[in-house]
Amino acid sequence: MSRIGQKPINIPSGVEVKVLKNNLVEVKGPKGTLSEQISPDMSVTIEDGVITVERPSENKRHKSLHGLSRTLIANMIEGVSEGYSKTLEIEGTGYRAQKQGKKLVLNLGFSHPIELEDPEGIEVEVPDANKIIVKGANKQQVGNYAAVIRALRKPEPYKGKGVRYAGEHIRRKVGKAGK
Repeated sequence: MSRIGQKPINIPSGVEVKVLKNNLVEVKGPKGTLSEQISPDMSVTIEDGVITVERPSENKRHKSLHGLSRTLIANMIEGVSEGYSKTLEIEGTGYRAQKQGKKLVLNLGFSHPIELEDPEGIEVEVPDANKIIVKGANKQQVGNYAAVIRALRKPEPYKGKGVRYAGEHIRRKVGKAGK
């Protein structure tokens, strides 16, 4: 049995979960509304504030979908109740970020500033010039947008300049050997 798939999901207060036809799971909470299409092979049941996901057989496909389905539902519930956030740090001389309305403006050593429009459901904060916080209810969207920002100028291994996740370790290389 899938250890993750077997775990029940407790529904916190203030969160409303509905299982519609074809296993469309809809979750409403204080941070927003999310919906996800779960495989029709899985059976999702809600009883006494607890969600359980069960699989029909020991088929390899059903085993792999079991844990995935449970985790997707658990992530939606956590997202609408607490939300997700990723913190990015900018390192380098002259590299900085700022917010202009719904736009994120990044100066990353190019000849022009890069402007990114905040996606729907994602909130970006810039507490200081070299720190960016990406927040939202959908874990996948938050991670994806943070990866898009990081990909604009990945940290390089010689001086460590670029955009990195908070706490990310950059393996440094030794530069040219002098005489």
